[in-house]
Amino acid sequence: MAAEQKPLLIKRYASRRLYNTETSDYVTLEDIAGFIREGREVKIVDLKSGDDLTRQYLLQIVAEHESKGQSVLPIEVLTDLVRSYTTQANSVVPQFLQMSFDMLRKGQQNMMGPMVAMPGFEAMQKQQEAFVKAMTGGFSGSTGPAAEDLETHAPEKEAELNDIRRQLAEMQAVLKKMNG
Repeated sequence: MAAEQKPLLIKRYASRRLYNTETSDYVTLEDIAGFIREGREVKIVDLKSGDDLTRQYLLQIVAEHESKGQSVLPIEVLTDLVRSYTTQANSVVPQFLQMSFDMLRKGQQNMMGPMVAMPGFEAMQKQQEAFVKAMTGGFSGSTGPAAEDLETHAPEKEAELNDIRRQLAEMQAVLKKMNG
């Protein structure tokens, strides 16, 4: 995908049908998931209000895949995500998720040789990128505390961070086993 390529614009009509402005036809959520797997950036807007609905639809795609038994997210991670919406830790969660997936991507690049040969690797990589964008809403800046400052937060936040670190270590161990 070229860096200058504009996101594919999908318009949602009042009837809730999704319209691909490039091909002038209607598309489904599965079509949109396919575009993302192919490396396209997608932007979904409400035709009447102009509201950006991308995040809502990406989350819906993830939820549909999870409900069809294509589970990627362990129950513990889903539980922690729900918890993060109701605690003060929610200001840290987007940065943590972004840093975690950045670290995962870097790790994948270091072990690309054996992984590239794995069937479905490219699709898995595209789904991972879509997940990161869905969960972070495209968050890339830092408005919360820096990673090195996280150690200075209250004990209950530290406990939550330790739990997240443990889960990340478990994910890294699984990736190591896949590579080794």
